[in-house]
Amino acid sequence: MGMIFDIKRYAIHDGPGIRTTVFLKGCPLNCRWCHNPEGKAQKQEFMWWEGRCIGCQSCQSVCAQGAISFSDDSLILDQDKCDACKVCVDACNPRALELIGEEMTVAQVMKEIERDEVFYDESGGGVTLSGGEPLMQPDFSQDILKSCKELMIHTTLDTCGYVQSDLFSRICEHVDLVLYDLKVVDDKKHMALTGVSNEIIVANLKELSRSGRNYIVRFPVVPGANDDEKDILEFGELVSSLSNVNSVSILPYHNAGDEKSRRLVNSRTSSFFGHPSTSEQMVEIEEKLKALGLKVQTGA
Repeated sequence: MGMIFDIKRYAIHDGPGIRTTVFLKGCPLNCRWCHNPEGKAQKQEFMWWEGRCIGCQSCQSVCAQGAISFSDDSLILDQDKCDACKVCVDACNPRALELIGEEMTVAQVMKEIERDEVFYDESGGGVTLSGGEPLMQPDFSQDILKSCKELMIHTTLDTCGYVQSDLFSRICEHVDLVLYDLKVVDDKKHMALTGVSNEIIVANLKELSRSGRNYIVRFPVVPGANDDEKDILEFGELVSSLSNVNSVSILPYHNAGDEKSRRLVNSRTSSFFGHPSTSEQMVEIEEKLKALGLKVQTGA
């Protein structure tokens, strides 16, 4: 069993061709700019859409555990009482309450994946595991990847690389392409921004480069966090020193995660980066990285 919070079909930005992207819940990093904050916690969570709520409080009345209450028109959830039975979600006619996260078997996930095999064949696409961080559920992720390879479906792993090196190597045996996210090179700054050291992330990236596997290093550009001259230069110098780099992908920051953070019930997750990356800024960073001899693409 694994905990999934979304399966996105016809994805075109998570690897080559048309893909099915499976989003696994749980992440060891706590990036304050995260655009999938609902993927951080590995457990199920509730999301409340205030604009849809009509104030009927049906969710509260059907909750046998007494876990739901309202204060100043805001929904409050007592997580110690809640057993995620989903009765409250089913009772909410305007669909203002949503349970994020569903336990699925490998067979259930593969059934969704196999629905679109014809599109993979025609477009050179396949399956991408993303999150959250898929390596937080290593055995489940490995079983999905192995099942895909048995069907000759192209596999991509989108990862932050914060995982034991032997486990990372084992999973990569079943991966055709690794999308490797590197936020900040300076370890102290990485710790301040994400809550963890990046020593193992950098070490795994270097080992990945020596393995001969296909990989793309991705750099999320977050204004006010990792976009100064020093950050860009350190990123470029590290990546240009690696072997067999397919390309670098620089990802513009957007604040779509802010609204989702606010909707997560009782969540302490929030984004403090208020303005998205500009196209002018992305062009400037792209040129700086190209000057270091890197092949750069933006927004993929």
